[in-house]
Amino acid sequence: MGGSGSRLSKELLAEYQDLTFLTKQEILLSVYVVLAPHLVDNEQQARSGNEHGRPIAENTDSSPLSTRAHRRFCELLPQEQRSVESSLQAQVPFEQILSLPELKANPFKERICRVFSTSPARDSLSFEDFLDLLSVFSDTATPDIKSHYAFRIFDFDDDGTLNREDLSRLVNCLTGEGEDTRLSASEMKQLIDNILEESDIDRDGTINLSEFQHVISRSPDFASSFKIVL
Repeated sequence: MGGSGSRLSKELLAEYQDLTFLTKQEILLSVYVVLAPHLVDNEQQARSGNEHGRPIAENTDSSPLSTRAHRRFCELLPQEQRSVESSLQAQVPFEQILSLPELKANPFKERICRVFSTSPARDSLSFEDFLDLLSVFSDTATPDIKSHYAFRIFDFDDDGTLNREDLSRLVNCLTGEGEDTRLSASEMKQLIDNILEESDIDRDGTINLSEFQHVISRSPDFASSFKIVL
């Protein structure tokens, strides 16, 4: 789905409601169940292209992922840090990582960076972090690996479960928090109730990794959609 910042605009929600018999909450619930397209919006990437003017979705570089990742990582470093030895010791701040076209339109970009950062303050990425990120979002990662990291990205408080606060923040990332798109308190409660009804198998009020992966297993396009292409 396109749209500003990969979010569902008020107009798009209204259009979906006009074209279907679904309510706004039901539309967003279906979006939650088919999670992957909102983590990486390949349609948005293909339209915008990268900084070299090449459509990202049409990448023809056949070099190994590690080579492409290192080349891209070095582009974010000062000239004096671009040697192999220096670049492998360098840390790139989130501000620069988030400027990459592959990430800047992604509503979960800050969480993606934070999950993969191993720096003490979790505010930068080393080359190894950057390569781990790209590896998980590559075609070679298994569905189990992809769903594991998707769960971590949505676990905003890093407590190992998706609780109501996590789900609320997830929905706000998808819809935006502007006056024209933000759900009312009653709409948010109803949507989260629906998500938990759909996903919370043991009825403890949260979604654990196993339950999350059960939801993901019903989305056959998840693995192919959960990717970043350099």
